[in-house]
Amino acid sequence: MTINTRNSDYHHSLSTKARATLHIMKKLLIATDFSANAKHAAEYGYLLAKQLKAGIFLCNTITIPAEVPMAGIALWPQGESDVLLDDSTKELKRLKAHLEQTDHTDAFRPPVDYLNETGTVRGMVNDATFNQKVDLIIAGTHDTDRLSTLLLGNHIHDLIETCIKPLLIIPNTAKFIPIKKIAFATDFENPDDDLGQIYELINFARPLDAEILLTHVYKENDHTQKFEKNMKDFLIDISNKANYPQIYYRMIPHDKTDSGLDWLCEHGQVDILAMVHRPHDFLDSILKGSHTKKMANHITIPLLVFPGK
Repeated sequence: MTINTRNSDYHHSLSTKARATLHIMKKLLIATDFSANAKHAAEYGYLLAKQLKAGIFLCNTITIPAEVPMAGIALWPQGESDVLLDDSTKELKRLKAHLEQTDHTDAFRPPVDYLNETGTVRGMVNDATFNQKVDLIIAGTHDTDRLSTLLLGNHIHDLIETCIKPLLIIPNTAKFIPIKKIAFATDFENPDDDLGQIYELINFARPLDAEILLTHVYKENDHTQKFEKNMKDFLIDISNKANYPQIYYRMIPHDKTDSGLDWLCEHGQVDILAMVHRPHDFLDSILKGSHTKKMANHITIPLLVFPGK
């Protein structure tokens, strides 16, 4: 197998022989705060569920300002919590009805359920994901000028840090179209972790009949002999183990990773960008920040975030 890392337009199809475990996505959880962006994400999630032939859970969290007494701060009245939960239930029912009533096709109609509780966004989402055996979490991006929204930027970033299942972030600019190409960005530095996430991505791509484009943004001086060997070993490993014929790779020369990925999203006819979010130590997060969070702040197509090990 010849690997051309100098030509950014070079694509190489990976032959497949065996052994990624087949898992069918059955349930999607859509986190909502009933904002316009969240409604847009729910509509996108519903259409995606139709393609995947999966069910949907609509999820809303009521965040209580004070859970314990503090000096000078009154507890949130229990009656007020009940009122908020009642309002949340009504809104969830309206959203469920909207999704079902705007589906005028004869194709598979996803079953839609809903749940709401008081607590934190991360706690609610992860508890529901675990208890309901959810395969994919969906959330919309936030409006920077909204002060009362549940999914403010820090909550999206918090979900990126804490989700126990893949998180699909839907920007308000993303229009739903049949998903045909998913780019998986990798730096080849964590090959064992990447392999596991690619196998999971295959389970997402298979029912969509979508291509997976393995993408690496590189600087010319980064390509040492050791890097070349690691990359070749990684691609050969996928070729031997993945059970999916539509996997390709592409190298993009660029000085900055985020800018290279922006170029790919704009010019590469990519429907979804997939990335693995790995924990950073405190100093690294200050100096460099997270590529995943940076992309989530401005990306114009859906961003699929896999939790790193």
